[in-house]
Amino acid sequence: MIDNFFEVVGLPGLSMQGFGPLLLMGTWMTIKLSLLSLAVSVILGLIGASAKLSSLAIARLPAQMYTTLIRGVPDLVLMLLIFYSLQTWLTSLTQSLGWNYIEIDPFSAGVITLGFIYGAYFTETFRGAMLSVPKGQREAAVAYGLSRSQRFFLITFPQMMRFALPGIGNNWLVLLKATALVSIIGLADLVKAAQDAGKSTFQLFYFLVLAALIYLLITTLSNIVLRRLARKYSAGSREALQ
Repeated sequence: MIDNFFEVVGLPGLSMQGFGPLLLMGTWMTIKLSLLSLAVSVILGLIGASAKLSSLAIARLPAQMYTTLIRGVPDLVLMLLIFYSLQTWLTSLTQSLGWNYIEIDPFSAGVITLGFIYGAYFTETFRGAMLSVPKGQREAAVAYGLSRSQRFFLITFPQMMRFALPGIGNNWLVLLKATALVSIIGLADLVKAAQDAGKSTFQLFYFLVLAALIYLLITTLSNIVLRRLARKYSAGSREALQ
């Protein structure tokens, strides 16, 4: 069915040439990788932002080193370093414990690597957003006797999201495009699928253009979702201004 898509929409000169399922699987792999990496990045970002705003130097220093290192080294270099170092450390650990050899699959490596890299960018995004929340809001929450977790989820997080969403959207789009880098570690993502299809048919440019169009479609849908989230989290502020 997917191979005949272009003929259905009136472009009979174009077709997937039998590689439609491969591209579809690659697209799904890219989406899964992006979403799971985003989840890891958000968790690391919240932890990192809290650490950088902590009054304890023992928490601030590692967080500062983390963001400085990640933002100062190219993503491709970091991906190769993290991927191969993870496997090396795991091999050393299994040997020292007498366990059987464990190989990290490319998908898990991709999620961990991208999540670790973009966690640094989310750290700065969340740190700036947390600083934008009026201090009096947190003080009022303390006065009402709310616990630390209640203060965060009921007071800080909803207000923080209004300031963080532009940065979150930008980081998400960059993360989505960065998934193309995982093809170098053997993951069958959209780029790898397009390359395989192009080499098999000697039409590499054609299939890479198709991959670019798929990425454009995903980013367009992402922008729609982000705009709706922005309206949701800014609803209270708009009403207050009216």
